[in-house]
Amino acid sequence: MSSRLSGVQDDTASLVRVGWAVRRLTGGPGPEADLAAFLDRDPGNMADEAEPFTDRAGGWLDRMTAACDLHPISRACMGFHLWSLAGLGQQSDRMEAAVIAARIAASEGRGAVFVPLAMVGGAGGLRAGGLPSERLAHWIDGMESALLRAMRHLDDFEAWSVRATAKMTPLSGKTPRALRAVLTEWPLVSAPMAEALTGASRAAVQRNLAWMEEKGLIREVTGQGRFRMWRVVV
Repeated sequence: MSSRLSGVQDDTASLVRVGWAVRRLTGGPGPEADLAAFLDRDPGNMADEAEPFTDRAGGWLDRMTAACDLHPISRACMGFHLWSLAGLGQQSDRMEAAVIAARIAASEGRGAVFVPLAMVGGAGGLRAGGLPSERLAHWIDGMESALLRAMRHLDDFEAWSVRATAKMTPLSGKTPRALRAVLTEWPLVSAPMAEALTGASRAAVQRNLAWMEEKGLIREVTGQGRFRMWRVVV
């Protein structure tokens, strides 16, 4: 999503898939309400693939409905591992299954839209080997690890925001505050992206980015002259 907003499109297909995942993880009806719509697959436009997809998706949904008495976390694990067995997914691509499972795990609501299944540093919960009981154990352990890492990540960004607010007090205007908010919400930020999200001029954005980098609040991560991107220093 950061790359799409900044205009860096080296791999358009991958960016489209990431965009789909972000949209599905941040809102909208869950997969069990309308699986075809959730996947952005209209059977009317699938030609010869329509009937096989409908049959496979129907089989997967029937199994998930039969497991309605299971806890959502257990159902999510079951749905993830049944996905490929049902003949769904493309070329062993497990992103669809992971996104669907992340939504099912949080289907009881309580404020969460999805449950993190994997963060940087490991995705043990998504391993496919072992007995069902072993897969569920790996699933729960992986989910717990991802949740703890996500909480630490949020704590780090909250602490960074407090530190940045204090350091940026001498700066005037709306741009510093708006830019700080963007850097808190996005893992990677480019100048064009910051310009689009803050409504500030390119010159103001670049000037503030340079100031924040000089003060050690952010660092440039690409190491190149074009398509540069920054992230906070936590």
